[in-house]
Formats: sequence, C-alpha cells, structure tokens
Amino acid sequence: MRDLAFIFAIVVIFILVVSCWKVLYLIWWRPMKLEKYLKKQGIKGPPYRLLYGNLKEERKMKEEAQSKPISLSHNITQRVVPLTDHTMKKYGKMSVVWYGVTPTLHIMDPEQVKDILSNKIEQFQKLHNPFTEQLLPGLANYEGEKWAKHRRIITPAFHLEKLKRMLPAFLAGCNELIRKWDQLVEPEGSCELDMWPEVQNLTGDIISRTAFGTSYEEGMRIFQLLNEHAKIIIQDLIYTFIPGYRLLPTKMNKRIKEINREVEALLRGIIKQRELSIKLGEATKDDLLGLLLESNFKEIQEHGAMSNEELMEECKLFYFAGQETTANLLLWTIVVLSMHQVWQKRAREEVLEIFGENKPDFDQLNRLKIVPMILYEVLRLYPPVFLSARCSDKKIKLGKTCLPPGIQLLIPIISIHHSREFWGEDAEEFKPERFYEGVSKAAKTQAFFPFGWGPRICIGQNFAMAEAKVALAMILQHFSFELSPSYTHAPMGVITLQPQYGAQIILHKL
Repeated sequence: MRDLAFIFAIVVIFILVVSCWKVLYLIWWRPMKLEKYLKKQGIKGPPYRLLYGNLKEERKMKEEAQSKPISLSHNITQRVVPLTDHTMKKYGKMSVVWYGVTPTLHIMDPEQVKDILSNKIEQFQKLHNPFTEQLLPGLANYEGEKWAKHRRIITPAFHLEKLKRMLPAFLAGCNELIRKWDQLVEPEGSCELDMWPEVQNLTGDIISRTAFGTSYEEGMRIFQLLNEHAKIIIQDLIYTFIPGYRLLPTKMNKRIKEINREVEALLRGIIKQRELSIKLGEATKDDLLGLLLESNFKEIQEHGAMSNEELMEECKLFYFAGQETTANLLLWTIVVLSMHQVWQKRAREEVLEIFGENKPDFDQLNRLKIVPMILYEVLRLYPPVFLSARCSDKKIKLGKTCLPPGIQLLIPIISIHHSREFWGEDAEEFKPERFYEGVSKAAKTQAFFPFGWGPRICIGQNFAMAEAKVALAMILQHFSFELSPSYTHAPMGVITLQPQYGAQIILHKL
C-alpha cells in the first residue's frame, strides 16, 4: 500500500509539474521568446505584460479617448483605435502589440494587406474568438472547404437579378421611415431626431423583410438579443483573450449562453416554418432565406448541403451584419452631409434629376454618380468594420519579414483609409471627388478596404450599397437636414463604428 501511495504521489507531482510548465510556457516563456524574435527583425512595440499583454493599456486609452468628444472633423483614428494609433506613431507602421499572450502585428502596407487577404489567403486564417464567433458565426468565420461550400450556396442569393427582386422590400422599409418622419415634422416643418436608432430601425426592418419576409417588429427580439450580446463582448473584451476564460461560469458567460439559446430557438422556428411551407408545395419566397433554402436544396442533390444548425448560423449573420453595417454607413453619411451642406445639395439635385418625385428604380440607381462618390468617401473616413485580423499556425514570409507560427496580424483599415501616404495631404478631409474615376484610381495605390478584399470580400457589399443608395435617395427627396446644436461628435468602436452619444439631427421638410 505504501508503494502504491508513493507511486500515486509521484504521478500527481509529475502532472502538477508538467501543468505548471505548460502554463509558464504559455504565459511567459513563449511570449518572451517571440518578443525577442520580433525585435531582431526590427519590429518593436510596448513590452509584453504577464497574461494580459497590453489589454489593460488599451482599456485605459479607450476610456481616456471616450471621456471627451472631438471637434467637428474627420480625424477620428486616435479616438477609435487609440492603442493602434499610439503604437504605430511611436514604434513604426509595422509594430507589435500584445492581446493577452499573443503578439499582434500591425500591417499598414496595402500590398501586404492584399497578400494576406488574397494572394496568400490559404496561409492566413480568420482570427478565431469564441465570443465574437457566437455573434458573427457562419460564413464570416469558416475556413477551407466548409467556407467554399457555404459561399457557393449563399452567393446565388446575392446575384444582381435577385437583388432587383428585393427592391420592393427596400422601398417598403423606406416608405415607413418617410411616413413616420413626415408626421413628426408636420406641425412645425422641422424636428430634431437622434438619427442612430432611426437608421438602426430602418435597416433592421429592411433586413427582416429581405431576409425573412417579416417586419422589424417581428424580428425585434432577435435584434435586441444580438445587440445585448455585442455590448457584453465589448464591456469584457479584456478577458476574452485569457485562455480558458470562456469556460468559466461568470455572469457574462452565463448571459451569453442564455442569449444564444433564445436566438437559436427563434431562428430555428423561422427556418422550420419555411421548410414546412416548401414541403407543402408553396412557392419559394424572394427573400434571402427562401433563396438560401432553394440553393441549399440544389446542393443536396449535387454535393451535400448545409445542416439546419449551419443554416441557423447564416441567418444570425444575416440579421446582425445586414442591419449593423448599413446602419453605420447611413448614419455617418447623414452626419457628414449635415457637416457639408454643399455636397448634400449636390446629391439632392442629382436624385431629383434622375428620379424626380418617383420612387427609385433599381436600373436607374446605376445612373447615380455623386451619391456613390459620397458613400465611398464616407466608407473611407468612417468604415463600419474598422479593423480586420488574421493569424497563421505556420512560419510565413510577408514581404521581407519572417513571421513565427501563432502570430496574429491586425489590419487597421481605418488607419489605412486615413493615411496621408496613400490618400494625400487632404486624407482627413471629406472630398468625394477623389472617387470620380472609381475606386481603383481614388488613391495613389489600392488602399480602400471597407468590404475586405480578395475571395473573402463581403458577400453582401452590393446588397448594402443598393440599400444605402435607395434609402439616401428617398431621404433626400423629402428632407434636408443639419446637425443639431446638441450633437456631440464622438465616433467609437463597438464591433462596428458607432456614435457614442447618438447623432442629433434637425430634419426640415422640403
């Protein structure tokens, strides 16, 4: 018995020693080794700090940046990404910060960005964070053959001819908004509104109609839950990089699980109801879910299709991404055109010349020239997705730099979009005319990535641009707008680029 006890004690001690060594290797030895390796190649940054890396510094910088608004200018990078902005100014464009135990390298060179997102896409994967993957699952996070299969199934739903069939849903949502605003401004001819919830409701209504054939009211619970999920992630972002944290029974983790269960139950109900309708022989609806189920059914016969769980994940992505990114684009377009009345007037004149008082027609949208230039310039200055991240588990050469396995790459899209090196000395100015000859000739080099780049470029970019054009055209037909004296300019990053204190706008009926 004593021998057995002795052997057992030796085994326990051995397991403890091995476990301690693994923890020590993960949180100290490996980070210090990587830091030394990067310094030898001239890549510097703030020093690694045990376990948290530079996360506490980032939180402090963000709190300080968000404690006060900025002037009415488009120089917003320091407020939105303070750690990134500070690090690159102090240590150079290719500098490193530490998110937990992982080194994260800033990539500002557009050619290297295109290499990462296109030419060498098979060598770089999306950065996986269990917390954000629950919020933005599906196609946005898949890799390899699974990503290819889902992309193949979903792409037909976003073909131009299918988008044309969604125009009535765009118009229905916009009509509701115009009718509501007409009633609000009727007594005085003008009124003040916080534009942020207004455009969120509009894009929520449109994505509900175009994705699921329902109204915003019917999908409101899903939107509320997804927005709550996003806020929880941002509040506790510092902890999400700690290995194993998501498995702890914290209040945040419990609430995220509750949200996921409820959202999945609601989406599962929508999908089952639609599948039942198809089995009963009812015609497939022209919404994204109907088109997705139709494409998925064809795939069953040929290659094998998505499961109901995978369909549900894509629907969750439709809901969040379909509402949030277009709402951001519309919000900042209205704010920017309130700051630049000359361009608001020019856009309105173009809309009235092409459409008159009629509702926008899909084919006539292509005749717009000034409106797309404005939208592109807003996407440059206020990109909804302002950061993009990749990682690799292999040793990779990027330009002249050799990257070790396990390093993360951070593409600061907002910093690239505001760079004087690429856009000229007027990079912080609102100048839509820079897009007069199109996106490819707007900068000294291709440095415009609002929808990503390469094979994984956002599948919904044409959908978002069409929706934004229709909404902006209809608003310009009925109203002029200006900043309220109570408006506070304070863009901040919350998954996407949002106004910290809302966007108070004064509407005037035309």
